[in-house]
Amino acid sequence: MLENLHVKNLALIEEEDITFLEGLHVLSGETGAGKSMILGALDLALGGKVSKEMLRDNGKEGLVEVVFTVTTQTQRDRLAELEIEAYDDQVILSRKITENRSVAKINGEMVPAVRMKQVGDIFLDIHGQHDHQSLLHKRKHMELLDEYAKERVMPYKESMKQKYQAFMAKQREWDEADLDDAKREREMLFLAHEIQEITEARLQEGEDERLEQEYRRLSNSKKIMESLGEAYRQTSSSQGASEQIGRAIREMNQVSIYDDTLQPMLDSLNDIDSLLSDFNRDLSQYMTEAEFDEQVFLEVSDRLNVINRLKDKYGATIPEIMQTCTQKQERLEKLQSFEQYLAGLKQELETSRQAAYEQAAQLSAVRKTCGEELVRQVEMALTDLNFLDVAFTMEFRELDHVTAEGFDDAEFMIRTNPGEPLRPLKDIASGGELSRIMLAIKTVLAEHDDIDTLIFDEIDAGISGRTAQAVSEKLSVVAKTHQVICITHLPQIAAMADQHYLIEKEVRGEETISTIQALSYHDSVKELARMLGGAQITQAVYDNAKEMKDLAMQQKNV
Repeated sequence: MLENLHVKNLALIEEEDITFLEGLHVLSGETGAGKSMILGALDLALGGKVSKEMLRDNGKEGLVEVVFTVTTQTQRDRLAELEIEAYDDQVILSRKITENRSVAKINGEMVPAVRMKQVGDIFLDIHGQHDHQSLLHKRKHMELLDEYAKERVMPYKESMKQKYQAFMAKQREWDEADLDDAKREREMLFLAHEIQEITEARLQEGEDERLEQEYRRLSNSKKIMESLGEAYRQTSSSQGASEQIGRAIREMNQVSIYDDTLQPMLDSLNDIDSLLSDFNRDLSQYMTEAEFDEQVFLEVSDRLNVINRLKDKYGATIPEIMQTCTQKQERLEKLQSFEQYLAGLKQELETSRQAAYEQAAQLSAVRKTCGEELVRQVEMALTDLNFLDVAFTMEFRELDHVTAEGFDDAEFMIRTNPGEPLRPLKDIASGGELSRIMLAIKTVLAEHDDIDTLIFDEIDAGISGRTAQAVSEKLSVVAKTHQVICITHLPQIAAMADQHYLIEKEVRGEETISTIQALSYHDSVKELARMLGGAQITQAVYDNAKEMKDLAMQQKNV
């Protein structure tokens, strides 16, 4: 559930803080007062696109912060999948914005913006002003059905995707196998040459690393010997460390008999002398045995050139080169027994095609069953929204090909008047009807998921009168089980509010600022009167607004 929204230095908002509770929240105000900026701020907090023009004062940073409360185990599980832990059952999303960059954080830790959206999708569903227009595109209809039935559909969809990918892989292999005899002969000759080139090199895993180390040693042998010689002189000559330590031991021996506490230090010095003697002996032996062999150097260099040339052609490492060789050998064997290979491939292609279509049929059957449930519930919701004699269904057709989503081509169909045939939404639905249909679908979907908060930006577009009252009643019913936030111009919807906020634009000096104010009962009635009466609010308008508010409260308490 959305608990709090804090906005600072964005657009017309200087700094505002809104606390949300349970039930129906209504945001109202004059056109242009900044109501949609609230949704814009939420969109930013959920990873939306940032523009420096959003900043009110370019010299200061903008900030949006939202606080969600985790209410279900499903939400906790989905957060855990994103490796996010709720603290005291709260998740805090924040976005700081400057002229040059933005910083997204979840519970104080920086995250990519896409992670913000993933978290937001767990808690809320935002329906924008023009989202209902998406119902005009039938591809949206399938998305809504799959969202409604996701727990039942998802296993079939995942299997469908896997079988489709396997089918497409075999189809590509079949297309690539369509070679004439001349092309096949050329490819066989080329493959044989490449296999021979790799095989004759007799590569050994780890050989390149060993040779590179030997090459570095040989190519730097002069520098190595000079440095080792100097190190030997510094440790073993008459003025070296070995001689100096020997003198120190003799001095310590002379006095250690007088003080027992000096003996441990003398022992340590003897150990150092012994270690240094071992070091000098090993260094001397290395210098004696080490020598630059030009023939060995040339052999190492030539072998590295062979390996690196193969790496350029067949893979970045020796194991990758050998894997490439194996793949080419398999391809050559297929081409050498081409007719047999084609016959086998054809059978594999048909098997994979049949598996994809069988899975598509299973997916379609589940969708049709779930679709019957969805349209029945949406039809009931439409009746609540003043569609007096409505028929709503979903028509399924089969594509002439299979896709990763199956072969269904589904579309919502509706009849709004008795005696008319069922028709696609795009053919008969007005803007107001589309808004109500989307509201009906959203309310049905809300009953089948764990999203706590539904946000509607002007769901009332194109409606009035009794229909507006029906929409307000539907929103109130939904708000009994979900937190609902609604931006509206209709007094019928505003009257139903459990929490009513007024967004106003005012001029302070030379600045225009939007403010947000939680309204009391009396102030809410005044706002309803403004929405009813416009510029001049008479006593009759005020009485009408009060009656509307009181009736709404009575209805909510029934």
